[in-house]
Amino acid sequence: MPGTVQCIDGNTFIVSDASGDVEASSSTPVGLFAADTRFLSHWVLTVNGERLTALSVDDSQYYEVTFFVVPGGAVDYVQADVSAIRRRRIGPDLTESLTIFNYGDHDLDLDVRLDVMADFADIFEIKFDIPDKVGSHYTEVEPNELRLGYRRGTYRREVSVTASEPATFDPGGLRFTTRLGSGQQWSTRLQVVMRALRPDGVDLRSALRVLRPDDSTLPESVREWVAEAPKLDTDSIALQQVYHRSLVDLAALRFAPLSLSGAAVPAAGLPWFMTLFGRDSLLTCLQTLAVTPSLTPPTLRILASLQGARTDDVLEEDPGRILHELRYGESAAFEEQPHSPYYGTVDASPLFVVLLDEYERWSGDRALVIELEQEARAALEWIDRYADLKANGYIWYERRNRDTGLENQCWKDSWDSISYADGRLPGFPRATCETQGYAYDAKIRGARLARTVWGDPDYANRLEREAAALYERFNQDFWLDDRGYYALALDHDGTPVDSLSSNIGHLLWSGIVPRERAAQVVEHLMGPALFSGWGVRTFAEGQGRYNPLGYHTGTVWPFDNSFIAWGLRRYGFGAEAARIADGVLSAATYFQDRLPEAFGGFDRRTTRYPVRYPTAGSPQAWSSGASMLLIRTMLGINPHEDHLAVNPALPPAFGRIALLDIPGRWGLTDAFARQRPDQPGRRAA
Repeated sequence: MPGTVQCIDGNTFIVSDASGDVEASSSTPVGLFAADTRFLSHWVLTVNGERLTALSVDDSQYYEVTFFVVPGGAVDYVQADVSAIRRRRIGPDLTESLTIFNYGDHDLDLDVRLDVMADFADIFEIKFDIPDKVGSHYTEVEPNELRLGYRRGTYRREVSVTASEPATFDPGGLRFTTRLGSGQQWSTRLQVVMRALRPDGVDLRSALRVLRPDDSTLPESVREWVAEAPKLDTDSIALQQVYHRSLVDLAALRFAPLSLSGAAVPAAGLPWFMTLFGRDSLLTCLQTLAVTPSLTPPTLRILASLQGARTDDVLEEDPGRILHELRYGESAAFEEQPHSPYYGTVDASPLFVVLLDEYERWSGDRALVIELEQEARAALEWIDRYADLKANGYIWYERRNRDTGLENQCWKDSWDSISYADGRLPGFPRATCETQGYAYDAKIRGARLARTVWGDPDYANRLEREAAALYERFNQDFWLDDRGYYALALDHDGTPVDSLSSNIGHLLWSGIVPRERAAQVVEHLMGPALFSGWGVRTFAEGQGRYNPLGYHTGTVWPFDNSFIAWGLRRYGFGAEAARIADGVLSAATYFQDRLPEAFGGFDRRTTRYPVRYPTAGSPQAWSSGASMLLIRTMLGINPHEDHLAVNPALPPAFGRIALLDIPGRWGLTDAFARQRPDQPGRRAA
């Protein structure tokens, strides 16, 4: 969000203005958040009755922000005898150190006031601007603590504020009064503790404090995370900066789900998606296997532990189905949003199997494949038994929760993302093209695991037969011969939904496209209707619902492009993959080296810079992962038995790239690429 400052640790974060103050409305994701709840909606500091104005902000560390501020407005800067530093650090809770300096010639009576409010808004109440709370708020003032709380039945959330220096607490905040001599300074340390209380009074967030009893370990944790990752050696300073920023953002988004034990998994992204998403987490892990493979085992294990086990129409749960989203807020607790967890996605289940196989190819970790055999089999079973709503061999979706379930249950899950070329919306159920590709890939990969790890050749043969049948059926029903591309989806009656979209690029990385058709698909992906110069648009220019600022109907998504580029390399289109990598990575330099969730699909020649999408989340896990998959794609690295195969194809903008100490079943190895001056952007073999 432009103009705001973020401080993040997993799914705990605070968003404030440039002075460090928080003034939230019912519809703005500003404040202190944890467990899908806003624990502080107002946090405003005044000194002698004056608000503070920022001179500068240091947010170079994601978990810590320092604000250099002065009382009054900009006109007072040159006469500012009083200045202050607010140093904020996020961890399981929030700490803020305040230091005030008196550089004037005279002693100063200080009246330092901090106004505090907590609306305990659920993240969905903010997103959909629902201002009224059903439960009741309470306030408890003690001599050394202010405690604010919210109760609705057995649901209870609470935040407490304490200070290291003597203060006067009242229902609206706390006040410090002191006399500050000339040339002296005064400091206090504020502690904000957030609690998600069970009916018996036990704090669900206490486990986070046990895992990391104080926030002093965070800097070392980040240093270790970056040090363990492969080193990028390149003559492109911009690429180096994007790579480092992506690494640090992934570190920032690691979190441990409250109700589950184990290592951290990636939260999807700030501000709306700071929780576990099945699809997002699986795709992020696929993107980052060459760099941060440690994300994958806990992600697979946690998703396996939450795999569907029964039929529930509210949660849209089925046996074997991998969840879409896990939430801890009030709306999930009272089923006003079905996210506790919610299973309304059709691609997470096949992607679970895809990631399990890809991870084994990289790591050689057969033990994990054996451990998760039943869950992988259940995910494959879900594809045929529960997802095939029309009994014709495809994954279809139609929401069963008519009140709050998602209409579109593919990755483009906004209401208008699936439409005909003339703008009409198809009926339900729908079968999107890329989901069939994922299913095909899952069956091929599941067959490999069954044959090589599970010791079940009969099951492997069956999966291979099913994959072959799906391949033939898909290429007959989805292919639009007169247009040379695949339909976005099938309508409920089998009619192809004929719009041109980025979804066809996902078919390349899943391998369901015949070699003889690949060139036609690539021509559309790289043509002016889809390729903006910064990347492939989600929806082609000229389609009925095309809008370069439409969420899924014309914007450019970095994650989407990383998988399209990966698919291009699979089919030998190295130069085209390099063009996508160059466009997306160049765009990152306009966003402070951080790829946002999405940006405008305007033509590069028209705007000359990528246009910000107004509500794009940032940081986003799969946007951070995009740079890593694009680097892998440019280097052309793939696991091959017990070694790493390298087949580089660099864009002309990069003279040299080397990724050093890539971990895998081979130990550690390096991958090098150098552009040939006489053959810029050549097609890889």
